[in-house]
Amino acid sequence: MPELPEVETIKNAVQNKFNGATIIKADVRQPKLREIVPADFAKRIEGASFVEFKRIAKYMLTKLDNGLTIIWHFGMSGKIRFEETITANLQKHDHILLQTTKGALIYNDPRRFGLVTLCKSESLKEHHLFKNLGYEAWDKNFTAEYLLQKFAGKKCAVKIALLDQAIVCGIGNIYASEILYLSQILPQRPAESINKTEAGRIVKYTRIVLEKAIAAGGSTIHDYAHPDGDIGYFQESHCVYNKTGLRCPHCRCNVAQTGGIQKIVLGGRSTFYCDRWQK
Repeated sequence: MPELPEVETIKNAVQNKFNGATIIKADVRQPKLREIVPADFAKRIEGASFVEFKRIAKYMLTKLDNGLTIIWHFGMSGKIRFEETITANLQKHDHILLQTTKGALIYNDPRRFGLVTLCKSESLKEHHLFKNLGYEAWDKNFTAEYLLQKFAGKKCAVKIALLDQAIVCGIGNIYASEILYLSQILPQRPAESINKTEAGRIVKYTRIVLEKAIAAGGSTIHDYAHPDGDIGYFQESHCVYNKTGLRCPHCRCNVAQTGGIQKIVLGGRSTFYCDRWQK
């Protein structure tokens, strides 16, 4: 699924294309996403213009000049595509269509685990999707001390704790493996076992990894692509993710003897690490 760097990339592309555009017509072809699209969605946004574009955690927000904000979440397979105009030649899973004065914006989601909904712009902080989120990686309050407090008493794997959006928002499966690798911490270690030095490394590399991934346009692992059809390139910089059996960048071990990068499943998610480099 698109994680923070991918959503930031999508948001930037949508902003570059549609800033100031007016929505001429909206069409909800399939309202049954993770949450039902509001029945009056089209009526409430037609005639409004895009005035601001933001990202919170893994959500894209497009603010309109009528006091409403469209909230987008891409789930496992959701993506946005740009077209010049909406035609009858649509793709099978094109669920939401926005025709604007600057072209068409189409939301496609084969698995329908994403969502598209509306909120009054002034009430975003109280919306149920956002009110319980933890800090973002660049928040000044995201510190080693904060992580230690949140990890205290947590017996779950530290990787599972990093995926908890109530602790730090925006980290997903791919980047959790990369962050813990660079922090030299085994992903299966109990969160409560992390010390202050290690927590400081997690904070440091969370910011570094996410910044580099954003600069590279995100990671294209399965079907993620930019709205213009281009792909992300950060997967070329992955140290461990999806590299089972290979030598990690910091090791000079005999892969035939060590087995190289290991893969396990934590919380139902594939997890990659090097048991020589990480402790």
